[in-house]
Amino acid sequence: MDMEYLNRTLVFLLSGGQGERLYPLTKDRSKPAVPFGGIYRIIDFSLSNCLNSDLRKIIVLTQYKSLSLDRHLKSAWNLFIRELAHYIDVVPPQQRIDNNWYRGTADAIFQNIYIIEMEKPAYVLILSGDHVYKMDYRRLLRYHIEKDADMTIAAIEMPAGEARRFGVLQVDGENRVNGFEEKPAEPERIPGKHDAAFVSMGIYVFKTEKLVHYLSEDHKTEGSNDFGKDIIPRIYASERVFAYDYVGSEGERAYWRDIGTVKSFFDANMDLVSASPKLNLYDHVWPIRTYMEQWPPAKMLHDEGERRGMAINSIIPNGAIVSGSRLFRSILSPGVKVNSYSEVHDSIIMHGVNIQRHAKIKNTIIDKYVTVPEGQVIGYDLEKDRQRFTVTDDGIVVVPKRYIF
Repeated sequence: MDMEYLNRTLVFLLSGGQGERLYPLTKDRSKPAVPFGGIYRIIDFSLSNCLNSDLRKIIVLTQYKSLSLDRHLKSAWNLFIRELAHYIDVVPPQQRIDNNWYRGTADAIFQNIYIIEMEKPAYVLILSGDHVYKMDYRRLLRYHIEKDADMTIAAIEMPAGEARRFGVLQVDGENRVNGFEEKPAEPERIPGKHDAAFVSMGIYVFKTEKLVHYLSEDHKTEGSNDFGKDIIPRIYASERVFAYDYVGSEGERAYWRDIGTVKSFFDANMDLVSASPKLNLYDHVWPIRTYMEQWPPAKMLHDEGERRGMAINSIIPNGAIVSGSRLFRSILSPGVKVNSYSEVHDSIIMHGVNIQRHAKIKNTIIDKYVTVPEGQVIGYDLEKDRQRFTVTDDGIVVVPKRYIF
């Protein structure tokens, strides 16, 4: 198939979510800007997918607490040449149509419909900035074109019990969508599979003229102005709407995580320190790009006495120092220092954190630029921790950015 369809595709990356369920990690930043995996931001995954898929016309729609995200995009993603019609443009609410901020996913695109009119793409690809996954969007676009679809929804197979938390697609034998329900108590099964459902990934491809029509009609009606809640239920019966079955290389189940809660964020990070992580960050064929500050190599220090630096099943990036301390199943970021006789278990320690001597930390996320005083114990007495930090129902402690003990 001619690759010209890539030049005729405009990407909208929705990156304005408040991320209330990720609080306090979203106290000072939007959800796509939350650090992930030691050195990345969540948005890096969707943008890297675009880069690796040869998509070069990208509009990032921002809204809440966007300063951190804006700075990251300027540092890490200022790499396209506009003279070649390649760009990543950051667009906050313009209020061109009314005085509202973006009310929903569909409204965010509708408020920027003038960009579509100026660019005149044949296809529009809509992505979310708060998912962690690797996907070749070229395959999705080719599928959309081959099916002559008006709308294509990327879908991932999921056990029915887990699918209850998402929007579930009902399909026929050709994967044409003939039903959709948000968070159903009893998800519709995939034909021929008794305990699996198709979950919408919030990734959509449209024929441009169809999208403009759907958005214009949606703007006239009362509702959430959302693709999942409004547009999909309204159009699937009369339009050519298909589900794209997202699988990884060689047909195995693909990796995709919706980082919507502290628990899902914590679990996705902990996936990375397993012996065989489901998400391969060491893939030179499909690299994940980010902004890398200039740091010296990581360093681990120990002597012949009790002062031993040790890291087991952990991620230690450049600029991190493990000085006579012990790490187990933990992720550090650049500029982190863990001092002598401290122990860190099953935790995520973000940029610039200084853990002083004799501290004990377990099942904890420590946001940026926190100094943990000598002898502090976090994650072992949850009742005590609740008096000063956020503690989830799953027992994950979150120490907010720049917290002062």
